[in-house]
Amino acid sequence: MITEEPNIDVGILQERRHIEGELSGEFYIAGETPLTGGFTAKAAKGGIFLYDASGHLILKKASIKMKPSGEAFFTLYDVAVGIDFHWERSEKLTFRGDLTLSLDKNGLMTAINTIALEDYLSCVISSEMSAEAPSEFLKAHAIMSRSWLMSTLERRGDIDGKRAKDKNSIQSENEIVRWYDREDHTAFDVCADDHCQRYQGIKPLSGFTREACEETRGLFLVYDNGICDARYHKCCGGLTDLFENAWENQAVPYLTSVSDSLLNHQTIFNERDAQNWILSSPEAYCNTRDEAIINRILPGFDRETMDFFRWRVHYERDELENILWKKLGFDFGRIQNIIPLERGPSGRIVRLKIEGTKKAMVIGKELEIRRCLSPSHLYSSCFIVITKRDLLEKPISFTIHGAGWGHGVGLCQIGAAVMAERGFKAEEILWHYFRGAQLKRLY
Repeated sequence: MITEEPNIDVGILQERRHIEGELSGEFYIAGETPLTGGFTAKAAKGGIFLYDASGHLILKKASIKMKPSGEAFFTLYDVAVGIDFHWERSEKLTFRGDLTLSLDKNGLMTAINTIALEDYLSCVISSEMSAEAPSEFLKAHAIMSRSWLMSTLERRGDIDGKRAKDKNSIQSENEIVRWYDREDHTAFDVCADDHCQRYQGIKPLSGFTREACEETRGLFLVYDNGICDARYHKCCGGLTDLFENAWENQAVPYLTSVSDSLLNHQTIFNERDAQNWILSSPEAYCNTRDEAIINRILPGFDRETMDFFRWRVHYERDELENILWKKLGFDFGRIQNIIPLERGPSGRIVRLKIEGTKKAMVIGKELEIRRCLSPSHLYSSCFIVITKRDLLEKPISFTIHGAGWGHGVGLCQIGAAVMAERGFKAEEILWHYFRGAQLKRLY
């Protein structure tokens, strides 16, 4: 395990031919040339061409590193936020630390921000949740995010400068099982979006998030002499799920199914249980409609999603067939049935069978299921499907009733924030979701 604070390489932009930004304060290019103000970078044959605000060529190289002087910071334009999800948009984001522009194997640019771990974390917390959230929740989030990051880096061998990539796709003629993990990145440690952890720079930063990081500096969740892979999601829907139902088939002792409540909710065992659970509104920390609480804990664009605990999506048959064609590339013909084959204890579907007049296919795991049944993503894979049929029993439409927002593994962010609102301490919140884990200060 680590003994001192590391620097983190964060991928802000990827696969770009053109990058625009602004340097507020003086940056040194290649350790020598000073630059401030607007800049443009273009990927072309032979390298990256860097221009100043007046259009003068400053430098041409395959990789360009810009180091700030003093308190200088940089802004990048057109940064994608919420990639492929229902809240996707482009933002102008501002960051502290080094900026490196490099070429990938396809001759396109990647923008990488190098920053100290604790400075990175303070931005993550205020990007993932509102900086006005309860202080005990912010401290819990700091410990959790710190733990997840270092567990990820240690697991894939970054400490020794080596990178490993797990097999994360199994495909046959009639089945696709795919999961998406953070080991997919090779040019940097983590990306700046929801695929890893939201990192939207210094704009949402506040003194509260800085205090949360300072008070928990170097503090990690540990289990069996290892840093915990502390996963989290927005809203569990009342029950959390197992690690192996979202990622590789490996049980993680501290990522078990827990009730998001003082009550002990029964886990889901069959389709009748799933229907009763999803069509109900059980007591749970994350089952809140209190606008004052929501406004305190969620950042602005997350408040656009108010139906996070229970939700509904309706498709006409041909509409769903078009979505499946675009997402999977298969012609199912007329969709006949959508059948859950396997669920986790939270009710999230792990394997789903789609039957059409031309093709039948089994889809897994949870994120692939969410991806293929929506133009963006369904909120979660915890859902039931009610099919409307005509007099000849042919499907006319499909209504999806769902629960929760996200993969459901580990800490429920809305539930944890509500726990803090009700007086729970940071360590109590973490021990509720990560059973058997302990806290240890490593630096």
